[in-house]
Amino acid sequence: MSFKIEIGAVNSGAGSSENSYQLVIAGGGPAALSAAIYAARYGIKHLVVESWQPGGQAALTAEIENYPGFSSVAGSDLTNAMKQQATAAGAVFVMETVESAEEKNGKILIKTDLGQYTSDYLIIATGAAPATLGVPGEEKYYGRGVSFCATCDAPFFKGKKAIVVGGGDSAVKEALHLTHVVSELGLVHRRDKLRAEPYLAKKLVEHEKVTTWWNSHLVEVTGDDQGVTGVILDTPEGRKHIETNGVFLYVGTVPATEPFKSLVDLDGKKAVVTRNIVGTSNPRVFAAGDVTNNGFRQVVTAVSEGARASAAIFELLENEE
Repeated sequence: MSFKIEIGAVNSGAGSSENSYQLVIAGGGPAALSAAIYAARYGIKHLVVESWQPGGQAALTAEIENYPGFSSVAGSDLTNAMKQQATAAGAVFVMETVESAEEKNGKILIKTDLGQYTSDYLIIATGAAPATLGVPGEEKYYGRGVSFCATCDAPFFKGKKAIVVGGGDSAVKEALHLTHVVSELGLVHRRDKLRAEPYLAKKLVEHEKVTTWWNSHLVEVTGDDQGVTGVILDTPEGRKHIETNGVFLYVGTVPATEPFKSLVDLDGKKAVVTRNIVGTSNPRVFAAGDVTNNGFRQVVTAVSEGARASAAIFELLENEE
């Protein structure tokens, strides 16, 4: 069976006379990029609809130390290399945001902010966005001391004090990145032990700049007209006001599944429920990466799932002939 291969990247499908594909891949992170590489190599007529953040959350990670083949690599370097590889293989990209997706006339109809596409199959690889705490001051001081990305905003806090809230891999990796910049770093975690990879956790907790606040919760961000001035913590010893210039939040993620909720089953956390790793409740829809309810969320598993999804769709297309 032979498929038409589309070479290169395009700006937008809006106004295009040919908006029908065998596969649309929604997302721009490692799972989507891996799916794109395999879709292109299989010769599947496809389109990758990536949103405003090329490379996904992985691109915002300062250092990735557990991806095979690299002792350490910047997330942006890794995802840029993936996209270059995908484009060279023939992957087609548009920078648009998926607003809705539905089944219509035996196809998947995908509507974006700039156009619409029909496809035989869909891979949902839209990842997850940072979760918020919903505490006073969090929204008010966002961009003025409150951040969800140390890699992006660390330079603004050179020589200043900062606090990281969270205990998973993302929190610890970003906290370690901040230690190179800030004068003092506080780590606030609701438990008495970090959930992050033990090697990284030990490295952070033992760092001379780091003070840990165990079994504690951030309950308010305080500030003035210039921005954040401190936080209020609920600790085992009672409420404490800690002076700080920056607050970096890593308290989980929310899967970006809103446009797809009528297509596939979601769990209580709004993640796509998967079957056989990348299958979903809809036989024409697959899912890969952080958008799924697969437990182990790493770049290496995301790229594996993306590849699996494209391979599964290739087999289905072959059997349709």
